[in-house]
Amino acid sequence: MTKDLRIVFMGTPDFAVASLDILVQNGFNIVGVITAPDKPAGRGLQLQQSAVKQYAVAKGLPVLQPEKLKNPEFIAALQALQADLQVVVAFRMLPEIVWNMPPEGTINVHASLLPNYRGAAPINWAIINGEKESGVTTFKLQHAIDTGDIMFHDTVAIREDETAGELHDELMVTGARLLLKTVQAIADGTARETPQADIPEAAIKHAPKIFKDTCQINWEQPLDQVYNLVRGLSPYPAAWTLLQGKNIKIYKAHKEHGTPAVAPGAFESDQKTYLRIAAADGYLYLDEVQLEGKKKMDITAFLRGYRL
Repeated sequence: MTKDLRIVFMGTPDFAVASLDILVQNGFNIVGVITAPDKPAGRGLQLQQSAVKQYAVAKGLPVLQPEKLKNPEFIAALQALQADLQVVVAFRMLPEIVWNMPPEGTINVHASLLPNYRGAAPINWAIINGEKESGVTTFKLQHAIDTGDIMFHDTVAIREDETAGELHDELMVTGARLLLKTVQAIADGTARETPQADIPEAAIKHAPKIFKDTCQINWEQPLDQVYNLVRGLSPYPAAWTLLQGKNIKIYKAHKEHGTPAVAPGAFESDQKTYLRIAAADGYLYLDEVQLEGKKKMDITAFLRGYRL
């Protein structure tokens, strides 16, 4: 017998919209949407709604935007929704009083094949580390982050030239489909939960938050590592290096293995069509860049306006 689940959805960015949409399109009863508060953005610092809020408002879904998830007023409002199940996609860490509230628990869509790449930036780190595949996992939330019992997972191959942005878009769609499969199984009473593999913590690959220092290129490294860092941080927050004392972000590049004629970090250019920087065992050719204070542009446009 299929249950008519009352579902509360929690999410904020574009990645979460696909998952919310697939539940709406398949007739599930979304009784509330929890998302981040509106934030000032842009030159005019006007309040901007999250992608999830924009979608929810367009569909006429009730929206809650708590500043703090332990706020008694928010907890009371959440309890009043009488959810059977909560779904979390690209939101924030939940206190136990929230994730443990509904009788069917709270499920999360995570953009990796757990237990590997637990953490805030699984898509980025999979590419930075040169992985050949990634995927999505649905699991039940519990105390420690990204450690709950697995319900389903789906694998996606990573192309050699794929960027984090491209993988993000692919996993967004794959994750939505996997969420639908998971919620349908819960509604049908056929869902099964499997504890995550008992792997020593030291053997698990992690996906911590990315900071500016993470994004700086070390040209002493092998070329493949440099190339993977650029792919794994494109389009955001972008790998960077110094060019004649100025910060330059690299969004697209290609590589050429060999023995460089110059030291790692030194650049060569014909001033018209190419700009390449030496790594330990080859050159990285810059294809799309952004110099500090300037717009993003392809390398030929950059070289027309910048004197090396």
